[in-house]
Amino acid sequence: MATLTRIQPRALVRASGGPRYAVALAVDALGTGMLRPFLLLYGVTVLRLSAPVTGTAMTVGIVAGLGCMPAVGRWLDRGARSTVVAASMLVRVLGVALLLAAPAGHVWLFAAAALFLGIGNQAWPAAHAALVATVAHGRDRDTALAAARSLRNAALGVGALLATACLAGGTTALRALAIVTALAYLAAAALAWSVRIHAHPAKTARDDDRDGEPAPRMLALLAANVVYVFCLNVPEVAVPLVLVTQFHASPVWPAAVFVANTVLVVTLQVPVTVLLSRFSRQTVLALSGVVLAASYLGFFAATSLGHGWGAPAVAAVSVVCTIGEIIYAGSATALVTAIVPTHVLGRALARFQLTTGFGLAVSPAVITALAARGPAALWGGLAAATLVAASAVATEKGERSITVPL
Repeated sequence: MATLTRIQPRALVRASGGPRYAVALAVDALGTGMLRPFLLLYGVTVLRLSAPVTGTAMTVGIVAGLGCMPAVGRWLDRGARSTVVAASMLVRVLGVALLLAAPAGHVWLFAAAALFLGIGNQAWPAAHAALVATVAHGRDRDTALAAARSLRNAALGVGALLATACLAGGTTALRALAIVTALAYLAAAALAWSVRIHAHPAKTARDDDRDGEPAPRMLALLAANVVYVFCLNVPEVAVPLVLVTQFHASPVWPAAVFVANTVLVVTLQVPVTVLLSRFSRQTVLALSGVVLAASYLGFFAATSLGHGWGAPAVAAVSVVCTIGEIIYAGSATALVTAIVPTHVLGRALARFQLTTGFGLAVSPAVITALAARGPAALWGGLAAATLVAASAVATEKGERSITVPL
């Protein structure tokens, strides 16, 4: 397959796993978009749980879901691909079923539902990346991963809009929303499983000329990723926090920032990834850290403006932050798939997802704690940590094989 230096839709679909798999991704993301933003609301409104109890149960479920990653990594390294993707979708069907079965006031069933949803959400990225790495190679693989992220963000946005439209129906509508979500996950799992993509670990281990090379353990990259991934929660946590608490801005501003972030990711993820493919993935990942750090400093400068200009300035800087996020997302997973021998790719992706999931889990607490100490602590701290992470990525040994025990 020719390298996708230009965007060719048909070649891109093939490199992403084929038309059925693309539909599976869209349907799965649509279901996630309908449920994820309103899971807390379901616990509070339908199950009559308190907000702190609901939030704690969700957090515990998400963090506990990370415990499945070592098993997922080993399963992938035995050659499974589409089966693991389908399983990550099916386990979320079980999670939604537990939601529907939970009686009012029953926190343990809600926590179990959050656990199964967390397992599916944590397992999917590694399984998907391994599948794409099996059907596409080189820069084709990078572009295919970027295209999947663009498609997924678009479907998540549509799902969230559909769910918002249903909220006026109250408890009945939320239960119906959960049922539709479960059906979407079930349909997506069937489509993903039907693709029947499987790797042959013994053959790929023999064919991989990097097999047996001594290599570092990705420690710098994994540590840096914990910091990098904070950028994914900046539009959802940090920016609304600043706009609402510091500038007392209308809720329209945080909503506009979130919508702009989604639109930019959907429209620019593939073009930016293709544009930067002339540089090494390691260089691009380090560059993303510089762009993110610059945006954090831009947010700090914007907070010094008065109420009249502060909110528009924060919204403008959020575009720069989103560009940094796009560069990061287009290079991070691609770098892991490029530097790791095929026979340990599953375990490498599992370890990478562990750092991503951990960073996403702790970032809201870290962001709110820093924000309580003032803008300098929040934005200065994020900028400094991200620059250190970018430096670690830039000084890491080049794109070579890495053996990854797990």
